[in-house]
Amino acid sequence: MMKTRILMISILAFLASGSMSAQCGIKNTAFKSGEFLFYDLYFNWKFVWVKVGSAGMSTVMSLYDGRQAYRTSLVTRGNNKLDKFFTMRDTLLSYCDTDLSPLYFRKGAREGDRYYVDELWYSYPQGNCHLKQHRINNDGTHKWQESKYQNCIYDMMSIFLRARNFDASKMKKGENIPMPVSDARHLSNSWLKYRGKETFKIEGTNEKYRCLVFSFIEREDGKNHELIRFFVTDDANHIPVRLDMFLSFGSAKAFLKSYKGIRNPMTSRLK
Repeated sequence: MMKTRILMISILAFLASGSMSAQCGIKNTAFKSGEFLFYDLYFNWKFVWVKVGSAGMSTVMSLYDGRQAYRTSLVTRGNNKLDKFFTMRDTLLSYCDTDLSPLYFRKGAREGDRYYVDELWYSYPQGNCHLKQHRINNDGTHKWQESKYQNCIYDMMSIFLRARNFDASKMKKGENIPMPVSDARHLSNSWLKYRGKETFKIEGTNEKYRCLVFSFIEREDGKNHELIRFFVTDDANHIPVRLDMFLSFGSAKAFLKSYKGIRNPMTSRLK
């Protein structure tokens, strides 16, 4: 689920392109190439939390249109228990510039009895954000459209990488951070809400973490809807150790199972 940005031929054009995209970037201090995160997925079934699958996320340095870029992928897979109720096979792919400006996004999703693909290509002409959007519907039809915005626009993956680099020491509890997110169809009116700090213990283990808590909220049909609540480590890594997902068909959770290749010491981990 990713898209492309054209490499400029002349040095002058290349520098201009870099300066235009930089306004949508942020300094990355949270992760490095070679980071891998692994999660267990749970679903609330008749008031009992049942393990229904797994997820893995990787970030590596790669090339995109001839320039260095972070390649991030997220794969979620439901098991047979979930398949009886709702099939979930999602694969997300993203390329971001080294300053985390989004370049390309792709989501291939089998959710229930339907399969679709979303793609976004980003470019930044004259300091604006230009999106080329492509949707492959469940019936195989293709829909293309283009959108232009004066402000920066993100997708489900690039917003995640960006949020990991926020300086929470400058945030106040209850503060809202605008986060416009687009898919291949429309732009959502969405934001992150900072909920403060909590200590979280991963169930079934002795793992405890000091966490920063954020909610991803979207406004639709005149109402605010909390879609995901993140618990991220209160250290320089800002790794999500727990995600609460409020879905149309119920509630799901993801808990960090293991990690490797992290950039900074895990000082939030409590013994």
